[in-house]
Amino acid sequence: MSLTIHVGKRYAVYIPKKVANDLDLEEGDTLILEVEDDKILLKPVRKMETVKPWTTIEPEEVEKVGEELTRQIL
Repeated sequence: MSLTIHVGKRYAVYIPKKVANDLDLEEGDTLILEVEDDKILLKPVRKMETVKPWTTIEPEEVEKVGEELTRQIL
């Protein structure tokens, strides 16, 4: 896709709505700007999805297992 856009006040560049929608961009998203030769590349920074832990473990349990492993080694 190739579009013509303009540089605005304070060098602002606005992304056309169709492009923003196609790339699932929202106001406040972060982009990486790269300059290669005479080209400007904009790449969205995608947020990592948070993953729910499938279990929990208490510090005492970690300590117990560590002590058991230490006894086995010695």
